[in-house]
Amino acid sequence: MNHRLRRLLAAGTAAACATALVAGCSNGDKAEAPAASKTQPGRFASPNPGSVNTYWIEAPEGLVIIDTLRTPTDARKAIAEIRKTGKPVAALLLTHPHPDHVGGAGAFHEAFPQAPIHASKATDKAMREDKRGFYPLARSANTDFPSKLTYADRTFEDGAPLQVGGLRLETAAFAEGESDTATVYYRPDTGDLFSGDLAGSKVTPALIEGNSCGWLQILDQLGRRFAGAKTSYPGHGAPGPTGALIDEQRRYLQRFRGLVRPAVASDSASGGRVAPDEQKSIIAEMERTYPGHPPVADLPTIVQENIKAVARELAAEDPAKTPAACSNKAQEGTDGLLAPVSTYVGAVNDGNLDALAGAFAADAELIDVGRRFTGRAAIRAWAEDEVIGGKLTVIKVAENRPGYQRLLVRFAPGGTGGFEAYYAFTVDGSSIIKAELTYAD
Repeated sequence: MNHRLRRLLAAGTAAACATALVAGCSNGDKAEAPAASKTQPGRFASPNPGSVNTYWIEAPEGLVIIDTLRTPTDARKAIAEIRKTGKPVAALLLTHPHPDHVGGAGAFHEAFPQAPIHASKATDKAMREDKRGFYPLARSANTDFPSKLTYADRTFEDGAPLQVGGLRLETAAFAEGESDTATVYYRPDTGDLFSGDLAGSKVTPALIEGNSCGWLQILDQLGRRFAGAKTSYPGHGAPGPTGALIDEQRRYLQRFRGLVRPAVASDSASGGRVAPDEQKSIIAEMERTYPGHPPVADLPTIVQENIKAVARELAAEDPAKTPAACSNKAQEGTDGLLAPVSTYVGAVNDGNLDALAGAFAADAELIDVGRRFTGRAAIRAWAEDEVIGGKLTVIKVAENRPGYQRLLVRFAPGGTGGFEAYYAFTVDGSSIIKAELTYAD
């Protein structure tokens, strides 16, 4: 926890900085170089329900557009905004074959015939085959969906780097998650990640393909593959910090699976199927946990369809073979602590700063005797300054309920002696989302 002398010194430095009005002054009293400026990607979001994003980024030879919206009508509205930039369009990229991201490709191609449409070979194949019959379904639900699709005229191998408009983009391909195949585009010079539907922002996703476990595993892979990504630009919802959006999507999927799982258990009262009252309860709990999250599709029964698909998926899973990312024991530690709490305790005692920071969600909050630290980076800096090098002993679990534990601990900043305190942790999925530390006396 806090060291009074260190906090006073830091406060004194901050006060001196404020008095001197020195630009770039920091708690380390070192001048910082100004951040490199960059042009933010443009964005058009079609109206709800089922709002979809298209983005455009500036490249040396013109604009590069990512995804083409659901319908030609929506696409033309985005095209009008793009033309206001006065810049030519150099290329169009597709992230995955779902109708709401490719339906407007024809309108874009008509408006910018000189700009090639790029897609991975897997995405192009999925569009041309449409094994799930999504495109006829989209046409029946929305008469504005095109009667004939416009396909990519340039394809690339999954995961191959891409040169478009004089810009180099890294790509990565993922299969059997939110969609049968998905491609993300990463711009290393800015840290921008165009993640398609893999990590939405405050939306109700579509789980109708029944691959929630595959999706959870992909999120882990995505975070590792693009650990340096700063901002994620999702197919639905507002852009945000990459780690936070991945964590948000992971928590949603884990929460949903956790609610559906008991209903399909072999010893459930409904005999392994989701009964109407169970479905109602699941919907109510998701609405309580995620209020105001619009659906990614113009489908009034999207949550009911999600429940059916995930129920089928869970009923077919073998618990003994379920990957760790999808296991119903993901929150259970072997020491009686919630898994991320156990990780935190172990990381303190091992002096492992990376593991400690990794126990928290990217947008987590930590309150240390009234001082508030928001975000994994701030928590990491706090831990490096005040926690690493100390020893933490759990005396008892004072309070224990789903997703929450309050521990009575002894923390010794120098490894011996120390003081007692209460550490309260709120957990969602595999991450701590809030921690509050207070003295015990």
